Amino acid sequence: MALPQAKQTATDERLATLTMPDAGCTRKAREAALARVCEMGLPGRRDEYWKYTQPDTLVSADAPFAALFHNDEPPMFDEFDRLKIVFIDGVFSPEESDELTMDGVSIDRLEDICCKDIHWAKELYGVLEANGQNPVQRPLAALNTAFASDGVAIHVTGKPAKPISLIYRHASETSDAILHHVVRVESGAEVTILENGPAASRFNKCMEIDIADGGTLHHIRAQGRDHQRRAATHMFTRMGTESVYKSFTLTVNGELTRNEQVVELTGDDAVAHVAGACVGDGEFHHDDTVFVTHDAVNCESRQVFKKVLRNGATGVFQGKILVKEGAQKTDGYQISQSLLLDEDSQFLAKPELEIYADDVACSHGSTSGAIDETALFYLRSRGVSVREATNMLTLAFLAEAVQEVEDEALAEVIVTRLQDWLARRR
Repeated sequence: MALPQAKQTATDERLATLTMPDAGCTRKAREAALARVCEMGLPGRRDEYWKYTQPDTLVSADAPFAALFHNDEPPMFDEFDRLKIVFIDGVFSPEESDELTMDGVSIDRLEDICCKDIHWAKELYGVLEANGQNPVQRPLAALNTAFASDGVAIHVTGKPAKPISLIYRHASETSDAILHHVVRVESGAEVTILENGPAASRFNKCMEIDIADGGTLHHIRAQGRDHQRRAATHMFTRMGTESVYKSFTLTVNGELTRNEQVVELTGDDAVAHVAGACVGDGEFHHDDTVFVTHDAVNCESRQVFKKVLRNGATGVFQGKILVKEGAQKTDGYQISQSLLLDEDSQFLAKPELEIYADDVACSHGSTSGAIDETALFYLRSRGVSVREATNMLTLAFLAEAVQEVEDEALAEVIVTRLQDWLARRR
């Protein structure tokens, strides 16, 4: 079926600006991804999964201008001992990165993989992204697989002594970065991956994660607080028996952010938690789109997303739990909530359950509202100022999402950043 003319034109114009890297062992995956892009076309305003978020600046031929943002805050996670991998406008910086060696893990650049005919990542690159195109098309992820020019392949075979930290820096006001990471966690292995930084004027990032039986991955990401950032990120995760995947994202400001998570629980007794705390101000649009598939017995999933919005900011949540036939004893939980600090902001939510098994415990809910006036009055009656009381209630509202971060020191850093955001409130 031919694409509508407007979508075909937009897709052709974007593809004309891109060049596929010398692909090596990833060539077939890249060519297949390009074919998917050409068949699907890039997303447009009439697409069902983009009806709340206008993708125009994410698919335009040229990256929109984004002023460099400077502030006196120390970079996120700087106080932690970690293996640092730095990208500047989507290009790996060996001068600012640590040596890519640590016991229990091997790390290769995507550029090095593309120079080889044989590499473990060949069996994973583009595979989970391709699987994630059904039943929902994700053309920006396919675009990423086809044209990603940099990234890393992380192979976890043990329990590294410190987290792996992916740091993204923005140096050009018109940079257009496309990064693709591949992560394989072997049986019994465990790792923490941190991500932070603005990355580029426009950022398209894809991460494919394969967790073997008994493997564990903790993922903590911080986005912001550069005001003109535009980003589309995808995380595709496949989970084996008794594996654990816990991902938390903190987003502060930015102009347009679309974070997609696609999680497949394919082994029995797997546990997947996906959470996010978002605080936005003014010309801010933040979209969390999550699709969790239960395809095994006795698995647990949690989706916990909280958004605080003010001065006309917009928050979006689209979350689905799909329980396939035979996935008995599924425990699926989903909650999305927004706190609107004024009458100009809005929250758009589309929670979904689709269940084909009869022995399950699944629930979802979505609410949106203002500060609890009763709680505010209680605090005010005890001498707390309106501003301090509002800040306390806001942090309490976000607490359920932040509690998904198991590492207490990391959770404390996240709370501190949220407090800083509230302190800057006009």
